[in-house]
Amino acid sequence: MDDNVWLDRREVPVIVVHGGAWVKPGIVTEPVLEGLQRAAEAGFAVLDRGGMALDAVEAAVVVLEEDPHFNAGRGSTLTSDGTVEMDASMMDGRTLDAGAVASVAGVRNPIRLARRVLHDSDHLLLAGEGAQRFARGHGVEMAPVDWHVTPEQRARFEELKQEAGARPDRRKLGTVGAVAADVHGHVAAATSTGGTAFKRPGRVGDSPLIGAGTYADDTSGAASATGHGESIIKVVLTKTACDLMGSGKSPLEASKEAVSLLGSRARGEGGIILVSPDGRAGWAMNTPRMSRALFRRGMPGPIARV
Repeated sequence: MDDNVWLDRREVPVIVVHGGAWVKPGIVTEPVLEGLQRAAEAGFAVLDRGGMALDAVEAAVVVLEEDPHFNAGRGSTLTSDGTVEMDASMMDGRTLDAGAVASVAGVRNPIRLARRVLHDSDHLLLAGEGAQRFARGHGVEMAPVDWHVTPEQRARFEELKQEAGARPDRRKLGTVGAVAADVHGHVAAATSTGGTAFKRPGRVGDSPLIGAGTYADDTSGAASATGHGESIIKVVLTKTACDLMGSGKSPLEASKEAVSLLGSRARGEGGIILVSPDGRAGWAMNTPRMSRALFRRGMPGPIARV
């Protein structure tokens, strides 16, 4: 069956996940597809038993943060200092409540910390040491800093370090995310990343910024972005896409129009996943590839693509 048939179906619940946009084609490994499927299955299991969209996107993103094949949580890229600094955010379309963290280290699952910020603080975005202190004070699971560093990312760092005047490597634009619509018609979105490879310490991209990397509103839909963060921020990509849905565009139409704007106005590369409250979904990218998966009621299992 054509993917668009599954995407454009008005039926809840539904979840869509992504694992990053790739600028240059590379070898697609089975672990990437399997990781996307596991994430979609984890999120859909929450939805299928009547759970909330917010719980579903958190469950899906945790699976991807635990998987070293994705640039989030364990497997995050390294800064130019050889350290890990992670960003994450999530948003509840029912209330517009959101939580986000930036430049955090030592937190096993940044998306779980973003969830605690959403529920247990008076703030929306916490960064750096302050976010880590909040995590420790609210029982968020910590991890040794080196737990997040994989041999593959260490080797990538050493390669970039040897390049004269090394610039951030955009061959693979990492970030993971999920969007969902539950049986009650509520939507939610979540995004997590290790950031751009060899980035300056303290650099923050789009992933923790509401409206740029993540957005959700029951009156329009939910979106999670991946790609060149600075460009995504310039066009507030996820809010732009949700506004397009709010004006009557389908998720398929809105995703294509938003990504077209990303390229034409910000000269940016990336992609986006969307859902509407009635269960329709969409995705688009202007990169050669974007890893993503979809699971909805009526399907025998998730479909995963790159």
